[in-house]
Amino acid sequence: MSKLAIIPARGGSKRIPRKNIKYFFGKPILAYSIEVALESNLFDEVMVSTDDKEIKEISESFGAKVPFLRSEINSDDFATTADVIDEVLLDYKKIGNSFDYCVCIYPTAPLLSINILEEAINKLIDFDLYSVFPVLEYGYPIQRALRLNEDNRIEMIDPSKENTRSQDLKTSYHDAGQFYALNAKKFKIKKKLWTENTGVVKISNLEAQDIDNIIDWRLAELKYKLINDIP
Repeated sequence: MSKLAIIPARGGSKRIPRKNIKYFFGKPILAYSIEVALESNLFDEVMVSTDDKEIKEISESFGAKVPFLRSEINSDDFATTADVIDEVLLDYKKIGNSFDYCVCIYPTAPLLSINILEEAINKLIDFDLYSVFPVLEYGYPIQRALRLNEDNRIEMIDPSKENTRSQDLKTSYHDAGQFYALNAKKFKIKKKLWTENTGVVKISNLEAQDIDNIIDWRLAELKYKLINDIP
């Protein structure tokens, strides 16, 4: 069973300029995704999909392969992760390579561990799933979420839950934004990241941090220091 790790790292980033190669504790943040994939020994190939020559050079210096540059159409703000994965698999097919499974690891996932990757891939294979990805538990029941109405007054999205105790509501989860493990052959048909046949691995809030702005970046640094016992 052949497995491919795809790390999508385009050059453009508006909120944090050059985010994918910004230094995080002494090395480009992209390097952490490359290293966890390589050190896991789970993959036949670890590649970076990029449109940027500097990112290509950095990726290769940390041991990843960049056999082709990403197309212009899949390098803009509207290209989806599924678009990028589909392009990578098609490009490999053109040079005679195919894979049974692929894992798309985001380039800003310095908290990702080998254990979580391995758990996801094992679940993907053992249960014959379409995909598996990590999720985090919401810190507060989303059934009691609030919103502002047209008069700028607060109201419940679901008023029927106004008097329901928090402990009586079902736990909800959200995507941790670290990776998607996919059955490559099934993905080629549906071209979706998850379906009704998708599983998850539950991780703690300490193990992931979405990085969209500088505050997120600082939170990721704090979590990294806690996990690695850095003073």
